[in-house]
Amino acid sequence: MVPGHFGMDSQAQTFHQRSVSIKLWPPSQSTRILLVERMTKNFITPSFLSRKYGLLSKEEAEEDAKQIENIAFAAADQHFEKEPYGDGSSAVQIYAKESSKLMLEVLKRGPKVKEHGEVMQYEKDTATHGSVFDISGSRRSFIDAEEAEELLKPLRDHEKLYTKICFSNRSFGLDAAHVAEPILTSIKDQLKEVDLSDIIAGRSETEALQVMNIFSSALEGCVLRYLNLSDNAMGEKGVNAFGSLLRSQTNLEELYLMNDGISEEAARAVSKFIPSTEKLRVLHFHNNMTGDEGAIAISDMVKRSPLLEDFRCSSTRVGSEGGIALAEALGTCSHLKKLDLRDNMFGVQSGIALSKSLTAFADLTEIYLSYLNLEDEGTEALANSLKESAPSLEVLEMAGNDITARSAAALATCIAAKQFITRLNLSENELKDEGAILISKAVAEGHGQLTEVDLNTNSIRRAGARALAQAVVHKPGFKLLNINANFISDEGIDEVREIFKNSLNVLGPLDENDPEGEDLDEEGEEDADNEVDLESKLKGLEIKQEENY
Repeated sequence: MVPGHFGMDSQAQTFHQRSVSIKLWPPSQSTRILLVERMTKNFITPSFLSRKYGLLSKEEAEEDAKQIENIAFAAADQHFEKEPYGDGSSAVQIYAKESSKLMLEVLKRGPKVKEHGEVMQYEKDTATHGSVFDISGSRRSFIDAEEAEELLKPLRDHEKLYTKICFSNRSFGLDAAHVAEPILTSIKDQLKEVDLSDIIAGRSETEALQVMNIFSSALEGCVLRYLNLSDNAMGEKGVNAFGSLLRSQTNLEELYLMNDGISEEAARAVSKFIPSTEKLRVLHFHNNMTGDEGAIAISDMVKRSPLLEDFRCSSTRVGSEGGIALAEALGTCSHLKKLDLRDNMFGVQSGIALSKSLTAFADLTEIYLSYLNLEDEGTEALANSLKESAPSLEVLEMAGNDITARSAAALATCIAAKQFITRLNLSENELKDEGAILISKAVAEGHGQLTEVDLNTNSIRRAGARALAQAVVHKPGFKLLNINANFISDEGIDEVREIFKNSLNVLGPLDENDPEGEDLDEEGEEDADNEVDLESKLKGLEIKQEENY
């Protein structure tokens, strides 16, 4: 194993100890991202190999890490399809071994030395590795007919059975699309995964729609488990252009339509076109113009997706009506593991509606509910419901929801019950010292896997900052406490730094802290004596730990 590399086999054993019924495959998106980050760090960290072969730049390291992770995931996933009733441990081992092997190849290859117009050998290798054909590895570029002929030449070799193609990050013109058309038609029966994200960047609307029509017609009828059409600014016209491909999909497990300009009309078209979502596990609609009516159309898809595990509908301009529709639809998704609804205009009533659906989520591990205008009433309803569900929750984010100390007790009781939580984000709220101390008490006991706590911008003063620092400083593997942009006195900052004197790298920056913050309560209490009084009053409060988690 490469020095500093990860140990997935040991992780698998840990998961086994927790519960024999837990599936180890597929990994969550956050796990995949973490793997890429670890590989990137290995590539840019000096070692005996880098001294011999050279050190990669950060940009090149990130590019190689992403390619390696995609290849390793595809190899492991293909293996898992042959043993769908297993726990996935052998797939995890393949994922780790394949990643380690390819990492070593990159380290021994060293940095690429590119000449104009030359495709480096590693890019050629990864583009045709195993069952994956990937031309996304280099910088975004416009593809003409001549370059398309050269790039897609390996697909003409029918001795190789490609099950996944990735054309992402290459902008196809009409002439290049015509080159790709017969090639795609000839291999579509063997394809299981197709990534056509970001393939029309910089093209006129007329040309872009023609290109999408060509790809759609060429791939119509292929039986896919994975389809990614993100970053194509499609709108309703683009969805219609991909209509023949979408209409022919009856076995989709993963569908990505992120940053596509999906309006309410486009959302209705997507819901109408796809004939069956009974096998759908992943559905992502991030960063679109969906609105309430579009959300209602998406909720119809959700209702027809009983196996859904990962749903993302963040930054989609959804208000209360659409939020309630989505919340009610999600109540049918008892297999949900990851839920991301960030940055919408849900409001209190949508939060209450969602709280009623949370009881169905026994397998939930990640929930992102930041910037939803939940306020105290919505937050308290969600916290009370979440406390009774999701026993293995790992990530909880509720930033920017106008949460005050009023709902902090319910939130803290919920957090205390989540002993597997790794990341907690309650930033940009109004918890103040009273709420911060309650949260600190919630995470102080147990929570051995906690790595990150973010309570920046919460009007916290000295007492709250000290309590949070003391609660996390001795946790093994803890990486970041962010309490920046609060109202901590200079003495309070010194006190917190003293608590972290042996691990200052864990304490986030404090450069935006305002020790003279004017966010005063009705009595104008702001001095250290009052902070001590507040802490002493809260000492008697206890957070009840749930026994059955």
